[in-house]
Amino acid sequence: MTIRHWSSVSWPKAVNRASTLLAGVALMLALIWPDTVSAHAVTQGDKGYIQEVYGVLLIPFTYLGAKHMVTGYDHILFLFGVIFFLYRMKEIAIYVSLFALGHSLTMITGVMFNFGINAFIIDAIIGLSIVYKALDNLGAYQRWFGVQPNTKAVTFLFGLCHGFGLASKVIEYEIAEDGLLPNLIAFNVGVELGQLLALAAILIAMGWWRRTENFHRYAYTANVAMMAAGFVFIGMHLTGYVLA
Repeated sequence: MTIRHWSSVSWPKAVNRASTLLAGVALMLALIWPDTVSAHAVTQGDKGYIQEVYGVLLIPFTYLGAKHMVTGYDHILFLFGVIFFLYRMKEIAIYVSLFALGHSLTMITGVMFNFGINAFIIDAIIGLSIVYKALDNLGAYQRWFGVQPNTKAVTFLFGLCHGFGLASKVIEYEIAEDGLLPNLIAFNVGVELGQLLALAAILIAMGWWRRTENFHRYAYTANVAMMAAGFVFIGMHLTGYVLA
């Protein structure tokens, strides 16, 4: 479901307001915590642990996968955009499953075949997926091109892209070959558990918001802000790529 009745007159004001706010926040974070511009940042403690252990360690890798997803603001923001106008649990389950299938395939196969994409580049693409979804929620493609892209196919496609982001980071972990596949599966299970936790929190918040009178009033602004955040992420990661 997309919003099709918003006036184009309010677009510039909403974009400027949201873009200025988010750009300011991103700049502040970049100055205070330089590591925030790193793609899929992982704590040094976790990275050191992974590089030192070997063998099948299902519980630790499940925990690390869940932690990585819960703290992955770009993944969560895309997921937020995907379910923004989904009201039926069946529809939510379908879209979330397509997204999960996509990033599971590329994460596991990417690591197993040691095929990764530069983390900054893939994270910029993930930022682009947020921009795309926000525009979709705003009904931009129907207004601009007179067509509505297949939302299920696009969700799966961007799931593949998000999976490459995970694979790129996992490859950097330098996981031991001993127990690699079971540990990768455990990590992916953790990612799915983290995704479910994030989804539950989003659904609770969205359920409350949708029952208020302000939902339809501010839904437009929320998606413009999400789009602006996507552009900020693109800029941050491309800057990180240039400076790395």
